[in-house]
Amino acid sequence: MTTASTPTVGKRAPAFTLPAIPEGKVRLSEFKGEKNVVLYFYPRDDTPGCTTEACEFRDQLSGFDKNDTVVLGVSADSLAAHTRFSEKFSLPFPLLSDENHAVCEKYCVWVEKMNYGKKYMGIQRATFLIDKAGKIAAAWPKVKVNGHVAEVSAAVAALD
Repeated sequence: MTTASTPTVGKRAPAFTLPAIPEGKVRLSEFKGEKNVVLYFYPRDDTPGCTTEACEFRDQLSGFDKNDTVVLGVSADSLAAHTRFSEKFSLPFPLLSDENHAVCEKYCVWVEKMNYGKKYMGIQRATFLIDKAGKIAAAWPKVKVNGHVAEVSAAVAALD
């Protein structure tokens, strides 16, 4: 379990650098002063909820682009898994690999979960909107997929 405190609105977003496809590596700091960032954490590539969420971000990407906002997806899957997932669903935004879940822990989304009576550690679906100043502008700590991308899109539109 993590001892970090959940990033809160108005506070600086925890910094990170992660391997990514197709870029090779993504640093949060590279967007500071230039772009807002939608940082969404999801449990696993190519599973029903994660696929729905990724495809909704894909389908709404022009609205995010129009508002100077990049979308970054993060899971603990490998770059190879991300590549297959991205190609299968034509995802036009970076997928970041946090295999040792260090960034997930910084954002307090690496949590104990339960499935069929078994406890395990995994990613809790969550999204953070980070403004151009590098601060958390909005947070969705426990995401329900249906309607989520529309909520994030509305929050992005309200930034400027």
